[in-house]
Amino acid sequence: MGKNNNKTKKPTEKQIAAEAFYKEALEILNTSGVPYLVGGGFAHKEYTGIFRDTKDLDIFCKSGDYPRILKTLAENGYELEVTDARWLAKVKKGEHFIDIIFSNPGGLCAVDDTWFEHAVKGEVWGLPVLYMAPEELIWCKIYVQNRERYDGSDINHVMLRYGDKIDWKRLWLHLEQHWQLLLAQFLNFQFVYPSDRDIIPRWLFDELLKRAQEQFDMPTSLERVCRGPLIDQTQYATDSTEWDYKVVTMRSV
Repeated sequence: MGKNNNKTKKPTEKQIAAEAFYKEALEILNTSGVPYLVGGGFAHKEYTGIFRDTKDLDIFCKSGDYPRILKTLAENGYELEVTDARWLAKVKKGEHFIDIIFSNPGGLCAVDDTWFEHAVKGEVWGLPVLYMAPEELIWCKIYVQNRERYDGSDINHVMLRYGDKIDWKRLWLHLEQHWQLLLAQFLNFQFVYPSDRDIIPRWLFDELLKRAQEQFDMPTSLERVCRGPLIDQTQYATDSTEWDYKVVTMRSV
């Protein structure tokens, strides 16, 4: 008889310590009343059932609320770091940390009240939380296409396992400006899951294909533009330094 590989693994001391750290922080935030959303690997598990040992906890909030969150946790002994005032801060205790996120590196996914209006109620370790909605989760992840990290498989899993609950019109509104990314993701999904292609609504796929065809009827931009840094912040330096492209790095540009 072969070994049973389906047994639940006993958590390591490091995992137990991390869970205690995250749980304590969530309890503090729940008591404080500052609005926040749980994202990252925990939200991904909520919509897909896929568990992975995440290295941190992602907390999303409005930009005006992140100082309150930092102050609240600092008063309870946490170390603070404003990593990038445009979108990211961190709180730490020892080797454990929590990301406090209020936009994304390109400034495209700023958290606002609508995120909370469409959030999904759930629990983490028995504590009540609000998860960022699947539409916002996909929206944020579609811009993560770095050489060292690519979130396309996460998006595919969310669409596969939660597609019947996704508000596709809301997702379209988020990504209408950068529709090429959504079309590319849909084609990737159809390649990976050919038998599940109909999860993607036909009206939206047809609209994206129509745009792809119609763009060839328009003249190209007079200015040589590279939007690569919106999806990968490290690999497009040559485009601006040697190839004379205007590199787009923020929404306002």
